[in-house]
Amino acid sequence: MTEPLQWEEADNAPRYASTTDKPVQFAVVADRTGTVLGYVWVNDEADAAGWQYRRAGGDEAFNMGALWVAEFTDAKQQGLAPSAALAKMSREYGPEDPSHIAPGSLKEAPTLQTVKDLASKS
Repeated sequence: MTEPLQWEEADNAPRYASTTDKPVQFAVVADRTGTVLGYVWVNDEADAAGWQYRRAGGDEAFNMGALWVAEFTDAKQQGLAPSAALAKMSREYGPEDPSHIAPGSLKEAPTLQTVKDLASKS
């Protein structure tokens, strides 16, 4: 108990980049009632992906981000490109789940900031 502690740095799980200055594909994430909680976005060229919660969605929207971030982390560990991860998530979650990617909602935005601006509107 008197020996100094030995610290070892653990490897972090691989992750997609959390930002990009390139155009992004994005899709609406909704709850069971169809309320928009936020947006998932991807860019393969920058190996970037992420979740942007909708402020008007409140705590539920903010908290739901943990699921989508975990899904992106798992997809990166599987070696999937960001767009393949998004496609996989679209297939795996449906309206019966607490949140899902709304069918037909995939769009392209010129910048990630465009998605952030969309999410900040009420």
